[in-house]
Amino acid sequence: MLRYEPPQDIDKSVQSPASPHYQGMKVLVMGLGLHGGGLASVRYLASRGAEITVTDLRDEKTLAPSLEQLQCFPHIRYVLGCHDQEDFKKADMVIKNPGVRPDAPFLALSRRIETDISLFLAHSPARLIAVTGSKGKSSTASALHWAFKAAQTQGLFLGHAYLGGNITVSPLAFLDALRPEDTVVLELSSWQLGDLQGRRIQVGDAVGTPQALLKPRAAVFTALLPDHLDRYGTMDAYMGDKRILYQGQDSHDLTVAADDPWGRSFLAETRARPLMYAEKPLSDAGGWFATPQGPGLARLGGETPVEVVPPQLLIPGYHQKKNLLAAALVLLDLGLPPAFIRDTLGSFPGIEHRLELFHEAGGVHFYNDTTATIPDAAAAAVRSFDAPVVLVTGGTDKNLDFTPLVKAAAQAKAVILLAGTGSDKLKALLDGLACSYYGPFDSLDQAVSASLEAARPGDVVVLSPGCASFGMFLHEFHRGRQWKEAVCRLAGKGNRNG
Repeated sequence: MLRYEPPQDIDKSVQSPASPHYQGMKVLVMGLGLHGGGLASVRYLASRGAEITVTDLRDEKTLAPSLEQLQCFPHIRYVLGCHDQEDFKKADMVIKNPGVRPDAPFLALSRRIETDISLFLAHSPARLIAVTGSKGKSSTASALHWAFKAAQTQGLFLGHAYLGGNITVSPLAFLDALRPEDTVVLELSSWQLGDLQGRRIQVGDAVGTPQALLKPRAAVFTALLPDHLDRYGTMDAYMGDKRILYQGQDSHDLTVAADDPWGRSFLAETRARPLMYAEKPLSDAGGWFATPQGPGLARLGGETPVEVVPPQLLIPGYHQKKNLLAAALVLLDLGLPPAFIRDTLGSFPGIEHRLELFHEAGGVHFYNDTTATIPDAAAAAVRSFDAPVVLVTGGTDKNLDFTPLVKAAAQAKAVILLAGTGSDKLKALLDGLACSYYGPFDSLDQAVSASLEAARPGDVVVLSPGCASFGMFLHEFHRGRQWKEAVCRLAGKGNRNG
């Protein structure tokens, strides 16, 4: 446990520029974390004259990367390894980490609870595109950002494009730079959305009912699958938080969702204009694929269908094509030319940790898909390749059904298990099918060595866990980076290096 009290003789006036909203406010940041939201909140508020206390159940060693970035703010008080009730009672405002359950007892002691997302939404002047889903939201949000940047370069719109949210970049980091003509793409998790439930804001000098704090110009839903049931208990509760994405929209806005039961229910409820994307031709507006190998087509209203996603992409997997089709519907609705959309999405290179090809050695291609944290996502990874797949999978269970992953694993050339409670469930299911596997291994070096033994030239080795990372790793990004380091170290020199 660490408690650090700042020196009492330091001149706090050096924290500038000060904001009348936060000057002298006692702010408690609950959960500094390692992904950026807590860190950005501290930096944003401390630079505006707030008196900051940071509290986190993790210790100083674990949080060292974040703490190092706050050394320029010597007035911050730290309470690490524990929480103190008095800190919550005395704070004018508590900044909550999304990972903290909303019913946490300490929060009940707080006068005002905010998040980095709620602070951002209260002050941002920019156009907002918001993306959520169980899987694919980071890729879709990044593809939209990629397209907006290209559109700005080609003079198709005047503002700048920014990307933030659950993708580990807090939007507070770029809030001060925003103008009304800019576009912000926010990836939002169910937890971040849940923290915005019922939040409203008075806009300008308007009189009357305040509008919802979250009112995206376009709300996009990617694949909706069982996830986080260890926290939510039921899919209805999980999807209840997802619904918040469109609840503040009106007829000037757009909601995009897939042709599945959840997506159809969202599109039936939203007050925005609904657009559906599907795996088969649609008689009405929306987007679809005539075949998985064909281009993605779209139309708005009674227009003739246009090609917006090319047949061949730089990133593997049919599920990735559907992500880009969802992005294309937003871009088309905003008035960007179909040919520009098709060519720009066709050049999208993908992002780190999502079916990322990072190394080639001895004729074997190595992929990092660490953010596949649910069984369905890992199953989709196996189906993404025509080559034989050596699958490295497993980890910590989130109370999910592993049947989709087991069915896909049975088609893999070899299965390598990482240690964890999810792998224990996987073992039992694989044993029931008489499907062989290596492990479980409690180190990535062992998993990489087993992969190298199983792989032959022309094969694909992919880390796609289908499970959470806790236990062996700090988080899924730590798992992905450690995987890439171990492969590059043990697999020999190649012509790629991530």
